[in-house]
Amino acid sequence: MTHTSVKTAGAALSAAALLLLAGATPSAHADTTPEPGNWLMLTVTHGDAPAADGGTLLRCDPPGGGHPHAEEACAQLSATDGRITALPAEDTLCPTIHAPVTAHAEGMWHDRQVTWTETFPNTCTLHARTGALFALDGT
Repeated sequence: MTHTSVKTAGAALSAAALLLLAGATPSAHADTTPEPGNWLMLTVTHGDAPAADGGTLLRCDPPGGGHPHAEEACAQLSATDGRITALPAEDTLCPTIHAPVTAHAEGMWHDRQVTWTETFPNTCTLHARTGALFALDGT
């Protein structure tokens, strides 16, 4: 009859648990790897309110996702190589109503991580500054 000590059994169980955890690590890392290509997750929040949903996905290879003006937004981003701050401002007269909105974009552009957030005095100023990119309500 073979006897296994408690220490030996505990060591074997610990080694097995470590192997299982080590095997799980690569798949957990793979889930956090950004998707390649040109895409942005866009949100607009009003005032201090949190975003009502997870945002709107804009894909640009080919244009699509859930964005209502994907082709126009992708063309504008392509003209600036994905740099939101370089989007040309439209010459629009906006009212001086204080109703702050915060626009946020996060994603990838030509395999470069994009994270951008800016608060505007109102939606008119947001649209004048960002064109079709944050025209998420279909207007």
